[in-house]
Amino acid sequence: MRLSDFDFDLPERLIATRPARPRSAARLLVAQGDTITDAHVRDLPAFLRPGDLLVLNDTRVIPARLTGTRTRASEQGPATARIEVTLLEPAPGGRWRALAKPLRKLREGEVIRFGDALSARVDRIEDAALLLDFDAAGEAFDAALALVGAMPLPPYIAALRPPDEQDRTDYQTVWAERPGAVAAPTASLHFDDALLATLAAMGVQTTRVTLHVGAGTFLPVKTDDISQHRMHAERGIVSAAAAAAINAARAEGRRVIPVGTTALRLIESAAAPDGRVSPYDGMTDIFIRPGYRFRVTDGLMTNFHLPKSTLMMLVSALMGVDRVRAIYAHAVDQDYRFFSYGDASLLLPEAPC
Repeated sequence: MRLSDFDFDLPERLIATRPARPRSAARLLVAQGDTITDAHVRDLPAFLRPGDLLVLNDTRVIPARLTGTRTRASEQGPATARIEVTLLEPAPGGRWRALAKPLRKLREGEVIRFGDALSARVDRIEDAALLLDFDAAGEAFDAALALVGAMPLPPYIAALRPPDEQDRTDYQTVWAERPGAVAAPTASLHFDDALLATLAAMGVQTTRVTLHVGAGTFLPVKTDDISQHRMHAERGIVSAAAAAAINAARAEGRRVIPVGTTALRLIESAAAPDGRVSPYDGMTDIFIRPGYRFRVTDGLMTNFHLPKSTLMMLVSALMGVDRVRAIYAHAVDQDYRFFSYGDASLLLPEAPC
């Protein structure tokens, strides 16, 4: 298939720069088989069944956007340059891969200072990225990052407004536990404690997995033939307990519904061809596109995605290319809010019973 098969026109006014409040007040487009229903996330219990298993990603977004300075001696005296850094992923030896802007103002061995709490030495510069060796590690690094870092809002939000203190809450799920993501599993942002309690009371089950979402989730597809695209690898963990919960649901004929494309990609990576999920701890670069045969997934709750993105290809694999075109045309026509802080969809390939 061609990249243009996943394009659509999106008015800029539909790009959400703040989330709905309360979280579950966001709108929910429910696509079941050939039907479309307009609802709200708080109505989710009406579309789920007792025994359904929701798979949640418990990664925690770190404040990965940093502003610092580097100082260099010159004939005119100390020369200081402002440097913007976005952490990408941990690297061996306690270092971090990162983006820096402007990269041309840095040299290997120089130190970037992010205030009194944190600094980093430029260990290596490689193409468009660099390796940073920070002066703190472990809990000390986490504490310093909390002081000087800002939430790494997606480019399409950051272009419209800077991150602020409210984003530290808004861009984090209520069950976030394991630090390491530089982007949020955004479908999960719609859940609050009240909705979780309602779902539990009706018999909907949950299990948690971890996929540390990387900045590669925002990288554009640059090949017209989508089969030539290579996904950015991200670390994921499926515990023995999560694998057992998923396998039990499948064995008992209950639906397995990931909340977010990150959870979906991870459990599909951990599944054997027969659908049995095993404990998993490693990197995944699975690229799900039309023609993929799902091993575990019966449905998906997800936000509305960018045109020509790998996430559009994933939902098209689940629902069908023409069906997704109709769903997105309806969403645009009905003024659904798009992207990370936008509204949600519940995609169920099978028609309601």
